[in-house]
Amino acid sequence: MNDRKIKQFNAERDPFLTAFRGSFTSTLRWHQFEALWSLLHQDAAGWYVYAIGTQPPESHSSEQQLHRFLQEMEALLRREHDEDYCGIVYADNLSRPGFIKIFDPNNLGVSCGYSDNPPLPGWILSRLKPVDLPSAVLPAGRKRWWRRLFG
Repeated sequence: MNDRKIKQFNAERDPFLTAFRGSFTSTLRWHQFEALWSLLHQDAAGWYVYAIGTQPPESHSSEQQLHRFLQEMEALLRREHDEDYCGIVYADNLSRPGFIKIFDPNNLGVSCGYSDNPPLPGWILSRLKPVDLPSAVLPAGRKRWWRRLFG
């Protein structure tokens, strides 16, 4: 088996990628988003925070880092996704989340429904250690925002 096939085989068996490709439910309404965020604030230990387009984190975020991320992300989503619905935050389980995809309001494409090339989320919260996802270069403003949060 050549190196490319070995990497592809290993990627197909990676728990993070399996979870990433799994089933997700949208926080369609803002009250669903708020309930999810409340759960995360209550159980802030053991989460990886991953901005797609940067190197995946090697360790969990601290509880303080996660709280800050949640506050900043909520402010960003409310400011830049000025809609009466949320619909761009997805969780594997809304009552017991372990994997959350957050789509960038400025790069939505087809985030729901079917697409041969759906956009990658902008950010992922996961209990599983992330692997590097192929992605487009983040806009400079998003990179500055991310560096301000996590250096």
